[in-house]
Amino acid sequence: SAGIQFFISGVPMLTIKKSLVLGAIALGLSFAASAKEWKEIRVAIDPTYKPFTYKTDDGKPTGFDVDIAQALCDELKAKCVFVEQLWDSMIPGLQARKYDAIISSMSITADREKVVAFTGKYYNTPSQVVLNKNIKTDGSAASLKGKKLGVLKGSTQEKYAKGELAKAGVQILSYDAQDQVYLDIKAGRLDGTVADVIEVKGGFLDTPDGKDYVFVGKTLGSFVNYFGKGAGIAVRKQDKDLRTALDNGIKTLRKNGEWQKISDKYFAGTDIWGD
Repeated sequence: SAGIQFFISGVPMLTIKKSLVLGAIALGLSFAASAKEWKEIRVAIDPTYKPFTYKTDDGKPTGFDVDIAQALCDELKAKCVFVEQLWDSMIPGLQARKYDAIISSMSITADREKVVAFTGKYYNTPSQVVLNKNIKTDGSAASLKGKKLGVLKGSTQEKYAKGELAKAGVQILSYDAQDQVYLDIKAGRLDGTVADVIEVKGGFLDTPDGKDYVFVGKTLGSFVNYFGKGAGIAVRKQDKDLRTALDNGIKTLRKNGEWQKISDKYFAGTDIWGD
């Protein structure tokens, strides 16, 4: 048999076998390399979005998003490195490789999915208009004519406000950070805001500065074209292995009770997983 060679399309069978073995080894090495790549995950956050992402008095990042990110890094046996970033430049920073993932209450929208890849949601809460309680309104866009609302630049709330409220004569002013919106409301330069209901409650309405402000109209979850399908983790489209690992991590945190534990720490009694 040593003197007989089998050929496939003119190539010796032994050569094909060697190629397959070498190919399998190379594939195994590439998987090993990609697994090693994520021993450290740089996570972008905008720490002006209490109670989801903010800083403690001694400057450490904290909040629901931060705890979820840390739990996911622990699950993946990776080190979490938090990188602060202005909201409006979150996606450009991801594409420029300043960090590897955005875990900062970013809504999964069709527009964003054109440029980044998302995991499934890790929570889903609606947005709503907040106004001074002395302003008479039925919550409709028409009844808000002439009012000034502050919104976060580059946010789904900005997109909604400019798409639906501006055409009814509402003045929309965009800010680099949500806490700047609250400062201008306090200073009397704004009549209100459009914001996530949980964030605006914890970051403004439940504080002394928010005592004269209330939700008006209905929650805006039905405007899926603006607000998307919940908050997910954004990664570069080519980082499919990281997206899959984080997606599986979210499912694990939901199953093992860790997600609920983190949620109860910030939002006890409120279901933020949503629809």
